[in-house]
Amino acid sequence: MSTAADTRTAPEPQRRRRTSLGNRLTAARALPMLPAAVLLIGFMAGPIIYSLYLAFTDSAIRGEGAADTSFVGLSNFTSALTDGDFWNSVALTLVFTVVSAVIGQNVLGVVLAMLMERANRVITFLVTSIVIAAWILPEVVAGYLLYTFFAGEGSLNLILTSIGLPGQELLFSAPIIAVSFANIWRGAAFSMLVYSAALSSVPADVYESASIDGAGPVRRFFSVTVPLLRPAIATNLMLTTLQTLSVFGLIFIMTGGGPARQSQTLPLYMYEQAFSYGQLGYGTAVALLLLLIGAVASLIYLRLLPEDDKR
Repeated sequence: MSTAADTRTAPEPQRRRRTSLGNRLTAARALPMLPAAVLLIGFMAGPIIYSLYLAFTDSAIRGEGAADTSFVGLSNFTSALTDGDFWNSVALTLVFTVVSAVIGQNVLGVVLAMLMERANRVITFLVTSIVIAAWILPEVVAGYLLYTFFAGEGSLNLILTSIGLPGQELLFSAPIIAVSFANIWRGAAFSMLVYSAALSSVPADVYESASIDGAGPVRRFFSVTVPLLRPAIATNLMLTTLQTLSVFGLIFIMTGGGPARQSQTLPLYMYEQAFSYGQLGYGTAVALLLLLIGAVASLIYLRLLPEDDKR
């Protein structure tokens, strides 16, 4: 078997033949990956590049932009950044994301995971089944179910009136809160599974040592559980935030972005501009701005990870 020293001391023609043979072997090994590379370029890189192109044009479904698409530079982005409806959608998107993902899903996920650790098998099975059933429901079905729950004659008002409380019209008075609760109900299962897996890896003797040192349940949670769950918290925050930023069907079914744009998050604003008004270029520019918001959120969450987990 030839060594690196043999290769260096071999005559020049022999070294060239070995190099050529190595290149051919490398190409032969890479050949089976060619179809996958073509699919990745065609179905992932292709749409991304085309979206970047659309964002800098006046492309439209109908009208002048449909007949003769032209390059407009940063016009779509400046139009968005000077549009009050765009900033209204940005604010509602942040409220929806913070309430339902950053706070709601993560807090409820931790609570459920900790309760499931102490519950018996029957309770664990029942609660897990109910929570996961809400998660695996199609978004359209979940949206319709939550609409009937929050509607004027829905289940929520029946419960409130049965105990003597006044009914609520959340879909009209506070639609962004209604869709936020709907997203919490639907997405808490994912956070529960993430935190359950993280809690199962925490050694029991850590809690025993903390108890011996006199730490109560609250102190153990903040001084032991939270630091040990920090990587899982940062990862789950990033995943739930990115998923919530792209929620469309749930809100579209429940409120359609209304009333009076009070629940029109960025995905619905983008849909309205691109398909209701036919402005594909402008809608694509809004989509890229939404992608930028998600990228900034991801960078912030990555900063929360310990250095060892970044490698």
